[in-house]
Amino acid sequence: MYAVTVTFQIHAEHLDAFLPLMHENAQTSLRDERGCHRFDVCTDPDQPGTVFLYELYDDRAAFDAHLASAHFKRFDAAVSDMIAAKHIATFAEVAS
Repeated sequence: MYAVTVTFQIHAEHLDAFLPLMHENAQTSLRDERGCHRFDVCTDPDQPGTVFLYELYDDRAAFDAHLASAHFKRFDAAVSDMIAAKHIATFAEVAS
């Protein structure tokens, strides 16, 4: 498995517009990308404007396919001005 975490800082005035677009991206990824197994969208009421994603893919190639998908490119273009900061971390599963 290949895990991806993303932490967004969203401009306060855009949070209400950002979240539906983020949920649509997550749902489409889970429905249409066979290599995507989990896509959680999380918020913390004590940290307004922070959105945390936890995603699980088969491997790096499946994540790269997600980034190349038409729905992700549409999402990315639609939200680019809404984002104040973004941090991405990726993790490959360690075989036992």
